[in-house]
Amino acid sequence: MAEFTRRRGRRQEDNGLGSVLDLLLANARLVLGVSGAAVLAIATLAVKRLIDRATSPRDEGDPKAEQKTLEESWQDLALIKTTPKPPKKQRREDLSEPLLSPAQLLVPGEACGPKVCVAPLETPQVESSPVHCLTLQEKLLSHYSSQLVVPEAQVSLAPHLARSICVQLQKFLRNKCPELPFGSLFLRGPLLDGLGALTADDIHLMLPVVLDATLWSLIPGEDTVVRNPQYWVIKRTDLEYFPRGCSPWDRFIVGQYFSSNLLNETLHKMLVASINWPAIGSLLGSVIHPVVASQELKLEVKHDQVELSMTLFPVVEMEDRVLLAAPPKGLVENLWLESFYRAEVMKVKELDAGDCGARQLCLRILNGVCKSHPTLHKLSGSPLTHVVLHLSATTSDWAEESLADRFQQVLEELVGYLEKGVLPSYFNHKINLFCELLEEEIDEMGLMLYRALSEPQLLLEEK
Repeated sequence: MAEFTRRRGRRQEDNGLGSVLDLLLANARLVLGVSGAAVLAIATLAVKRLIDRATSPRDEGDPKAEQKTLEESWQDLALIKTTPKPPKKQRREDLSEPLLSPAQLLVPGEACGPKVCVAPLETPQVESSPVHCLTLQEKLLSHYSSQLVVPEAQVSLAPHLARSICVQLQKFLRNKCPELPFGSLFLRGPLLDGLGALTADDIHLMLPVVLDATLWSLIPGEDTVVRNPQYWVIKRTDLEYFPRGCSPWDRFIVGQYFSSNLLNETLHKMLVASINWPAIGSLLGSVIHPVVASQELKLEVKHDQVELSMTLFPVVEMEDRVLLAAPPKGLVENLWLESFYRAEVMKVKELDAGDCGARQLCLRILNGVCKSHPTLHKLSGSPLTHVVLHLSATTSDWAEESLADRFQQVLEELVGYLEKGVLPSYFNHKINLFCELLEEEIDEMGLMLYRALSEPQLLLEEK
């Protein structure tokens, strides 16, 4: 009976509280609008449930009932927290102003009249232009035009200045050594012949040494102690019939052989100590310095518009061979290096003329890349030319449109030759053009080019 009375009293209290809440919700619908009233109703209901649970007796000793009550309380609190907050209304400055009608509360700020739907403003989207990724072909041509092409003024000035130095050097040699039959000096080099990078800083002065074929003969290096087919010795013959002195070049004989070392030493002394380079340089509007410390016969020329590095090479042409007084480093002396440069230039130009190919362009880019690279600089020149010639024997498409493919293929061929440590000469397969490279240098070059097979742009980056 007591329990019944308690429940009934609580029901009455609930009815009274419900009446108050109903009145509050009715007025809230007018003041807060439909959405605001809905929020208030949910919150009020949750609070009412909390009050009920607080005033109702607990079933002591029943842990399940307590757990259920606790869970319902957390659910009600979660209901209050997750209920979206109504949009803030503009506060009335004067409380005497009349309340807005329900129709006006539904659409705040809208005057009485026909309803107009205003589309939300869209943020203008700027269409970004697609990023253009350069192909290898475009990168090669861009690198060539921006890095390897010499300004027109230098293209015309450098050969003119080099020829003027040739004339002055020729005059000196004829006055100083009239007994020595030197031929006419001529120029060689990438700027003049078109195979190397178009740089004006590397020009060769070729000094012909005229020999009497009846007094001299050639012996291949592979038949001597050096066992190298790239080098030759020039032997003085028939000394019993034509003793020393019969040839003006006998003064350079060591044993029975024409010594390239002795000839270079004599010319080096003349370049350094005998020629009045300041006077010649003043005449040509430049400054000329012989390189004293170098074993090569080198001149450094500085002009206002161009700087040249010129190297003098005594050259002997016998038995359809071109031999340079460029002995290998080491203890072996008197050797002459066989040069295929002239044959290389003629063959590449002949092939390009036959199929309108881009071999010369490919070689200019390759030489420019390798010459400026700290690891690959020893590959520039003849080795690259011979790789291109080998590749031309098996690949016919050398059009400019295929430049990127051929460039990539040359790199692949180079990696293969470096793996073997052997690059045979195109004109004499007995000659290994890598024979003077150290094993460490070959490994470094091979590793660099192997990486460049997948990332050729590594070779085109500025060093």
